[in-house]
Amino acid sequence: MSALKIKKGDRVVVLSGKDKGKTGEVTKAFPKEAKVIVSGVNVSTRHRKPSQANPQGGLERVEAPLHVSKVAIATADGKPTRVRFEVKDGKKVRVAVKTGETING
Repeated sequence: MSALKIKKGDRVVVLSGKDKGKTGEVTKAFPKEAKVIVSGVNVSTRHRKPSQANPQGGLERVEAPLHVSKVAIATADGKPTRVRFEVKDGKKVRVAVKTGETING
């Protein structure tokens, strides 16, 4: 398994599915499952019964994980780009394919 090209804190664009075109920040990454959670994207609603912990009950909105193949890093102008790894000054860094600029992190 290779390293994920998308990390926590990256701004990403959703490429497919019901939230196609939406942008958000990666809040959590799961490298072993190759999935990421993006804020405000792929929100699922759960109907919760009232319990002692939550006496009110009601609707609970939770962001579900997305597969990394469905998201791409957003460039400065908000367009999606692929990522490649390059070695610069003896360090392995992520580089945006479209613009050629180094991605921080």
